[in-house]
Amino acid sequence: MILIFVWDNTHKIVSLYLSILQCSKVNQQMKAINRIKAVLAEKQVSGKCLAKEIGRTENTVSRWCSNKVQPSLENLFEIAEVLNVDVRELIKSTKE
Repeated sequence: MILIFVWDNTHKIVSLYLSILQCSKVNQQMKAINRIKAVLAEKQVSGKCLAKEIGRTENTVSRWCSNKVQPSLENLFEIAEVLNVDVRELIKSTKE
């Protein structure tokens, strides 16, 4: 994390601000672990429809699709059942 020092000329106070660019770089480096978004597109199913079928919020499914958070194994099995795919299709291969 990079800290930037900004001088307040009026009060001669040093203020610390976190670098937004550094934080965004960390977020960009997050690796895609699941393939939920891709499988939804292949099956032509919306995230909204999936959320309704498995009893989760659209926001939760959206966060899974963007790989911001990962679903539990139980949720992965529910998703696989609803989408009629093998659960392994929902996870990125480690052999790539």
